[in-house]
Amino acid sequence: MKNKKTQKSFVKVKCEDCGNEQITFLTVSSLVSCNVCGAKLAEPTGGIADYKGELIDLEEEE
Repeated sequence: MKNKKTQKSFVKVKCEDCGNEQITFLTVSSLVSCNVCGAKLAEPTGGIADYKGELIDLEEEE
């Protein structure tokens, strides 16, 4: 049951290039790019994503 909960988690990531903060899933299935400058923010790994920016906040969906 823990895995199901993890899939519903979100994380706020701060872009290292421009400082933009955006929210994405904790586990991603495709590359996540910054909405402002296009830099890589997260890459899929088959589990928790490999984040390239600073993780700001972790929230769980209710």
